Amino acid sequence: MRAVIQRVSTASVTIGGSVKSSVGPGLMILLGIGREDGAEDIDWLVRKIAAMRIFDDCDGVMNRSVVEAGGEALVVSQFTLMASTKKGNRPSYIGAAGHELAIPLYESFCSALSKVLGREVATGEFGADMKVSLVNDGPVTICIDTKRKE
Repeated sequence: MRAVIQRVSTASVTIGGSVKSSVGPGLMILLGIGREDGAEDIDWLVRKIAAMRIFDDCDGVMNRSVVEAGGEALVVSQFTLMASTKKGNRPSYIGAAGHELAIPLYESFCSALSKVLGREVATGEFGADMKVSLVNDGPVTICIDTKRKE
């Protein structure tokens, strides 16, 4: 699993001209799911994201987690995060999970993150043509790969 996490002031997903989801201060999470991913990836990634200290404390130091900051989260499935660019100039998505695996894992990730945050996470719509808007706060952008826990 790969995630791009952005600390945001606001973020939203629009589908077919209508806003499906939006959040205030918190996290915008783009989530890529691979063919080899499973429940252990979800558990590790949710714990990592929820505990990551990227929100300012009263001294302006990034020392609080999204949980401590009371932030919201918007999670959007992003199969292109699983792209391989090893050969040529056309990315290969062979490592991305198919719908039959990716949808249940995406839903499980959102559910697990909701439990940790103590509130529902906002979502995109799996497989839809989405327009994502956000105001990156900082900017703060972090990439995490569950297969590279370094």
